[in-house]
Amino acid sequence: MSSEDIQLEICGAHNEIAVIRLTRQKKRNALNDGLILAIRNLFDNLPATVRAAVIEGEGEHFCAGLDLSELQERDAGQGMQHSRMWHAALERVQFGPVPVIAALHGAVVGGGLELASACHIRVADESTFYALPEGSRGIFVGGGGAVRIPRLIGAARMADMMFTGRVYNAQDGERIGLAQYLVPTGSAFARAFELAERIAKNAPLTNYALMHALPRIAEQPADQGLFTEAMMAAIAQSAPEAKERVRDFLEGRAAKVQKA
Repeated sequence: MSSEDIQLEICGAHNEIAVIRLTRQKKRNALNDGLILAIRNLFDNLPATVRAAVIEGEGEHFCAGLDLSELQERDAGQGMQHSRMWHAALERVQFGPVPVIAALHGAVVGGGLELASACHIRVADESTFYALPEGSRGIFVGGGGAVRIPRLIGAARMADMMFTGRVYNAQDGERIGLAQYLVPTGSAFARAFELAERIAKNAPLTNYALMHALPRIAEQPADQGLFTEAMMAAIAQSAPEAKERVRDFLEGRAAKVQKA
């Protein structure tokens, strides 16, 4: 499933980690339709052994956004269908088979920020910067950013980025919620891979609930969210693996939570 623009590597003692690498470094890993379709195809066909994935960009940047050199003139209907194609691809990242950690460095711009926002955890190194330059280019986000990015930083901050061209550095990006982790330059991938290894050890049903149930619960009215939570909790704790893990804890075989 590797190509000139994207590579897939299966790692770990049990082939449980998928490393997905954008490899258009001459274009600063800018996204074109072929790359977006490759991402969708890759997540649709991950090996059954995979329990977590890491996305990174080759070279100096994670992803500099939409490849404007390939932007075509479209009428409104064609433009809408094109945007929906992006939606379908990035939905497979957010609501796919495994948790996804983005290892960010350099440019996380436009469509690159839309891709990062579809991931479940974002680890940024100190070289990272974030921007949404669509406003100055006469276009609008079309890859799900208008839904996902405000959920991270709020609609007002996103609007400011697009109105004014504001660029957030790594420190301010982590402060407002664009990343959950901030690490020294050059170490984002190592930290992201470490997190993927940890996540891959969780019970698969718990990870599934965090990916698929938690974001939907967050959007539901409180009474519906509580009902959905109760159902998900009942399903998760009824799984044989969950019962075994609880038994291990009660009988002293499981590690206890330690102060960080």
